[in-house]
Amino acid sequence: MTDRRGVIAKRAEDLLPGVPYVRGWIQARQSAGILAEQLTALGLDSDFPALAADVNVFGDGLVHLGTIRPEAALLLAELITSGLAAHTQPDAPAQASPETPHQQASAA
Repeated sequence: MTDRRGVIAKRAEDLLPGVPYVRGWIQARQSAGILAEQLTALGLDSDFPALAADVNVFGDGLVHLGTIRPEAALLLAELITSGLAAHTQPDAPAQASPETPHQQASAA
């Protein structure tokens, strides 16, 4: 691997015997599916049209987000930040989730 998580490692194009590609790809497919479900629930599935599972040369699963618009990257960062903030305050009362900027723009 070229980094500690193997993300920079070359994707598997020619499969080698003895490398557990299927296991890594299945894990990536499950994770990509869960992410796709959440993006769809938020109305953001069209912002990530190239979301796909893949595997690298070492058999590690990878999830490709694909090329996305800067606004989609910003929105994803905001959602992660909101989730982290909510996670660090578990005793906070549950509130109705506000519309995302993407949903507000779509409604206009």
